[in-house]
Parts: sequence; structure tokens; C-alpha cells
Amino acid sequence: MIKVSYKDWWDCVFAWGMVHGMNYYERWMIQRKHRLFGGLEGEVLEIGPGAGVNLQYLPEYVQWTGLEPNVFFHPYIQKEARRLNRQVEVRVGHAEELDSNDDSLDVVIGTLVLCSVEELMPVLREIFRVLKPGGRYYFVEHVAAPRGTFLRLLQEILSPIWLKILQGCRPNQETLQMIKNVGFEEVVHEEFRGPLPLVSPHISGYATKAL
Repeated sequence: MIKVSYKDWWDCVFAWGMVHGMNYYERWMIQRKHRLFGGLEGEVLEIGPGAGVNLQYLPEYVQWTGLEPNVFFHPYIQKEARRLNRQVEVRVGHAEELDSNDDSLDVVIGTLVLCSVEELMPVLREIFRVLKPGGRYYFVEHVAAPRGTFLRLLQEILSPIWLKILQGCRPNQETLQMIKNVGFEEVVHEEFRGPLPLVSPHISGYATKAL
């Protein structure tokens, strides 16, 4: 008899839930993602791509690799790649230890990923390391509400429960300042509101590594 661990069971349920439960959010983000990802070129690594929802926004000529630790997402990625008639590479791994060489990638993408990272700086340093000079890290993240607001208080109170239900997602993550502290030459971002009340504060944009 094949034994299924609790983690495997929950990873499977989580993947299914994200695929079928994020449709409204993704429809809400269509125009923003088209603007952000539509002109990308070269070799692209996406960390935590989930079901591969961002593939539809990328030009067909980019070379895309997805680094997704939850193997139950992988069939969804391959299904989306077939729908789009695209060749992709999917790997198992974590953003804390990217298996790419220094200065080797044109683009790294991460959307709704850094919220689930306990220690942000090691991940951001890895992203910075693998980017070529002039390369860019593109991001869309929900972030902590400003300190002193009622929403931030709710985020702090509900964070332990939210974290357990959504596989480590932290509604109170101070993401933007950490991106600015890594050493990128330029960080261009927009702040906007998402459709999910507790995690409505969002940022999107890109950070460029100096030539």
C-alpha cells in the first residue's frame, strides 16, 4: 500500500484549490499583467509559478523555466503549456537555492510568492545573483498594510491562522522595502488594491540589476 503523507495530501488539496479558487483574482489582474509581462525577452525563470497562469502573458519566443516546489502543480503547468502550444521546463526546487549560474538569466518573475517566504532576504539575494547585469526581476505581491491602520492590525491578528491555512502565506509581509534593500540599481513599482480584503494592499513592478 502506498502511504500518502499529510503534507502530500495538503499539497494536492492546496494546488487544486488555487487552480479553481483564483479565477476571479486572475481575471481582475489581466490588464496589469499584460502591461507588466508583455515585452519580456530572453531566458525567463519564474519562481513559484503555481498552475502556470502567467504563461499566457509572456511573448511566445521567451525561454521559460518554472521552479515549483509543489509537484501537484506540475500537471496544471504542462496542461497550460499544451493549451498555449509552448515548450516549457518545470523543475522542483526552492527560491532560497536557485539552481542557476551567477549572471545567467535575463528575467526572474515572481507573483504572489514572497508572501510565503519566511526569510525574504536570502530569496531576493538569490534572484539578484542569477540575473545578468541589466536583467530584471518582475513582481506582483500582496504586502502589509501601513502600520497604524486597522487593516494592519487585522493582518497581525489573523496572520497565524492565515499562514497555516494557505501554506505559509503571510498577510503582513514587508516586501517592498526588502526588494529595495537588495542592491538593485532601480526599483519601479506601483501600489494598488487587490480584490481580497485582508490582503488588498498590492505592489507590482520590476527591479533592475546594474550593468
